[in-house]
Amino acid sequence: MFISETNIRVRYAETDQMGVVYHGNYAQYFETARAESIRQLGFTYKDLEAVGIIMPVVELHTKFIRPAHYDELLTVKVILKELPTGHRIEFHHEVYNEKNILLTLGRIVLYFMDAKTMKKTTMPQRLHEKIEPYFK
Repeated sequence: MFISETNIRVRYAETDQMGVVYHGNYAQYFETARAESIRQLGFTYKDLEAVGIIMPVVELHTKFIRPAHYDELLTVKVILKELPTGHRIEFHHEVYNEKNILLTLGRIVLYFMDAKTMKKTTMPQRLHEKIEPYFK
């Protein structure tokens, strides 16, 4: 299993009139944490695009348990529970506040796709080599 953590400070513009993080912002928090998790492996989304691979989101599920508020420092965990074997990769997200209280859960499914043909493909070998050791 691969797990990474990214900290994100809630900005004022991300909250509603109640000072609570607007629900639509969690997709951006999840994306930021996913990109950073791949970077922690020594790979980037830019590297994927350089080899002609794009990763569109095909599913986004979010469960809101407790609210996050303005100026809180959030920890967004990214968890890969399974090593991707085909065109599909599933990321699980957990968002915690500074007191380590679970606020939000997310599950996002992306596909590896060839940027030119827009056909499903598999994870690039270089990325696979970086993720595989976490599943041995």
